[in-house]
Amino acid sequence: MKKNLFALGLMVCAMSMVAQTEKKENNKDGWYFKLGASYFVQATATEFPTVGGRAANKDVYVAGKLTSRESVTGSFGEGFRYGGNVGYRFTDRLGVEMGINYYNSNSKTMVQTISQNATVLKSEGQVKALDLAPALVLFLGEVKGFETYSKVGVIIPVNGDLTIKTNAVAAPGVNVFSKDEVKPNPTVGFLAALGTSYKLGKNLSAFGEVEYRNFTVHGKTKETTVFTINGADALASRSQSDIHTNYSNQINSTSNNKETNNAGFDKTKPTDELSSYISISGVGLTLGLKYNL
Repeated sequence: MKKNLFALGLMVCAMSMVAQTEKKENNKDGWYFKLGASYFVQATATEFPTVGGRAANKDVYVAGKLTSRESVTGSFGEGFRYGGNVGYRFTDRLGVEMGINYYNSNSKTMVQTISQNATVLKSEGQVKALDLAPALVLFLGEVKGFETYSKVGVIIPVNGDLTIKTNAVAAPGVNVFSKDEVKPNPTVGFLAALGTSYKLGKNLSAFGEVEYRNFTVHGKTKETTVFTINGADALASRSQSDIHTNYSNQINSTSNNKETNNAGFDKTKPTDELSSYISISGVGLTLGLKYNL
């Protein structure tokens, strides 16, 4: 009798251990990692800020007279992004992710002047940025190996700048090139995504996401890092007010600005300008791999 009770006890323990093991294997809670690459197209076009005091226009001149003018609009939300995510799944339905991404936008024309069918001035901008993207993830269920999910979160840029390259013909045979770097003020953006993953193995999945992101960046400072005339370095010929710019929400009679304080303008100090902003809004497709621990 005792032997039978002992054997029954062993069977119950064994069955309990098997059930717990199966539950653990079927449970989707825990950590996971994702690596992916994306391409975004711009979602919202806005008018670009001024470049070196020149408005964001495309001007056409014939015989020295302005014959056409149109606003130049766009977004720096078009380009490639590479990144990874660390995620934790609390339940079968709810999880969180922290993404880190490097973004490299396509170049965009910001200012252009055409004279006698030839471009005599053109400024192009490009954004490069590193950001963090914490998000809340809602898993919608699995069907035939495909698991759909949605997520919402914020975008926090931690490093990056807007680089503006300008080529101009100052006079016949005189070609001027400059490169400006605009540093941003801190900002926060918004993201929303809908995706699905497909199991390739026990812990490995492929995933695809369609993501919308929207945020604007305000300029903080601008510095001219390259200035050449016919290919020769001429940066030393530029004054501090030519090379450096500080942006603010207001300029007045005490600002170091020629328009509002011409009498007190100091070329040995950075120029004060009104703060401008750029849009980095886009819709993109991300493809990558996901590994569950």
